[in-house]
Amino acid sequence: MTASSATADTSTRDFADLLLHAKEAIAAKAFENAEATLLALIPQLIARELESPEYKEEALYLLAVSQRYLARHAEALDTLSALHECAPSHGRAYQEEGHNHKALGDSDAALNAYAWACHYNPALEASFRGQLLMLQRLNRPQALAQVEAQLTHLSQLPKPLVAVIDLLSQGKVLKAEELCRKILQSNPNNPEAMRLLADIGARLGVLDDAETLLESAHELAPTNVQVHIDYIQTLRKRQRFAAAREQSQKLLATNTENPQFISLAAVEAMQSGDFDEALALFQQVLARLPEDAITLTSVGHAEKTRGNYDASVAAYHRALASQPTHGEAFYSLANLKVYKFSESEVTAMREAVANARLPHNDRVYMNFALGKAFEDRKQFADSFNYYAQGNALKKAQSRYRAQGMTDDLEAQKRACTKELFAAQASAGCAAADPIFVLGLPRAGSTLVEQILASHSQVDGTLELPNILSLSQRLRRLGHGRGAGKLARAREDYADYPANLHQLDGAQLREFGEEFIEQTAIHRSGAPFFIDKMPNNFRHIGLIKLILPNAKIIDARRGPMACCFSGFKQLFAEGQEFSYSLSDIGQYYRDYVSLMAHWDEVLPGFVHRIENEKLIEDLEGEVRKLLAFCGLPFEQSCVEFHRNTRSVRTPSSEQVRQPISRSGVDQWRSYEPYLEPLRDALGDLYPV
Repeated sequence: MTASSATADTSTRDFADLLLHAKEAIAAKAFENAEATLLALIPQLIARELESPEYKEEALYLLAVSQRYLARHAEALDTLSALHECAPSHGRAYQEEGHNHKALGDSDAALNAYAWACHYNPALEASFRGQLLMLQRLNRPQALAQVEAQLTHLSQLPKPLVAVIDLLSQGKVLKAEELCRKILQSNPNNPEAMRLLADIGARLGVLDDAETLLESAHELAPTNVQVHIDYIQTLRKRQRFAAAREQSQKLLATNTENPQFISLAAVEAMQSGDFDEALALFQQVLARLPEDAITLTSVGHAEKTRGNYDASVAAYHRALASQPTHGEAFYSLANLKVYKFSESEVTAMREAVANARLPHNDRVYMNFALGKAFEDRKQFADSFNYYAQGNALKKAQSRYRAQGMTDDLEAQKRACTKELFAAQASAGCAAADPIFVLGLPRAGSTLVEQILASHSQVDGTLELPNILSLSQRLRRLGHGRGAGKLARAREDYADYPANLHQLDGAQLREFGEEFIEQTAIHRSGAPFFIDKMPNNFRHIGLIKLILPNAKIIDARRGPMACCFSGFKQLFAEGQEFSYSLSDIGQYYRDYVSLMAHWDEVLPGFVHRIENEKLIEDLEGEVRKLLAFCGLPFEQSCVEFHRNTRSVRTPSSEQVRQPISRSGVDQWRSYEPYLEPLRDALGDLYPV
């Protein structure tokens, strides 16, 4: 195939062939031929980006490689800038950037690029060696020793394990899993292979398997620091906070002067609700790393969670005084929801995002913070522009596809029928303790939780991961990867949720009892407790089967208000549909459709509480809510804002204030910019 072949309109099936041709040309050192092929192909890939985003990334990368070998370093850097925009976590793109800066004699820029390459892909030996060369030139012996140690560790790993790390860094999780399992078949007690397989399990949402692997790896290699840290972090993700804290204290005992170990112990203390201990430990870190911006930001998070607004603001300000481009501190101020940025802060952020060298994560944080700053100033065009840029940066990191989610939710409708629930009417765990508050994020679920948690018989907890984790276990059954006892019992499982029909009453009861047992750690002795994971709406059928006496609360908000509020919120994880107006509109439609299905097949199982009605008639809606939950009315539920409990969601400051109408029609100020959302909502758009 010649370069001219790419000039004609190319079908999707030909993209891979053209990219292969370019790779072969590069391997044969025919760089001009490769460049011509790619320059002809890239415009078509951009035009059809939704169909083949991975092809565009590969083409840009190969073009940059060709340009570097042709000594067109400025052009290569321009190509890499375009690649960073669509694939900000592409480790090899940063490695190429380092090579070009090195060729141009810019040691500082090369060092920075190589460092980011290793951050995103720790398997890139060339980038570690590039760092060593630049650090020698810049005479930085302390950093040089650190990079040498990292390179030594990498070089000592078996090549197949390095390949696993590389695959994971490229997002090729299933290929990495396949290779990792092959390694463990021949060497079942390799701690690093176990750690990597646990990482894969965590990425796939199978946290119980990840915990088991890391526990075993830690027993085999108790002095392997990375295994121990991963074990602690997985325990935290499973919300086993007491166990995570215990392990962090054991790690700290091995070196009480290590700032990383002290900081980890502080985080686990904070997750366990011991804010005094957390803050004391953070002060120990600051004694060793004075005015460390990351630690000061963590102090701000701790103070925010326990309701100390002024102290949290002061900590975030100290972080910015130490590191003026620390994006997380700026966003944390914005995320207080009631903080107003000064003119100098806005100027600082605008100047920072205009700097091409600003790291990706800082750029994301600052764009969202600027969106909030201009929203407060009622400069809605500028505000929307910054929110849109922040979301575009996050979307570039995501592999989320809206149609895939639509298909998943349609599968729930097909599998979860009246016949299924009738057949399993006497199955499951009889416990009536759980109250699930679910729906879409930013729909008012934190407010509903705060109302219920203000009742003397209800414990407020967290967004618990247990139902989502169980759904992932069941999903893996359909792919032959096993899920504990069930996998040993039979090997003919269909995909989840179709395999719900293959579970017997004893298994469903066991799952329900397991949920009650695992969540006990979050309770404080009240008869009822709340799980407010919003995404649980996808799995109401599973909840009904394993916990038939649970209560389900659907916290719903008007479509435009809910969707736009989600669009302008930077979520920590798990809400990838929120990075695009069209995606979030489709997600809302799918949610409404699935909830209508649950109402049809499980009449009366779900109580819907609409945010707008709750604002208009607080006491009336609270009485209905409590009656549904079988709870007597208590005035404290109406006076929820007086509750001093810790709140860990973005609405923490808002639910500490009396109810307000201020957010109901906020989206209307942005209406001229929301056409993609209106189109996606279709007939759900309010007239």
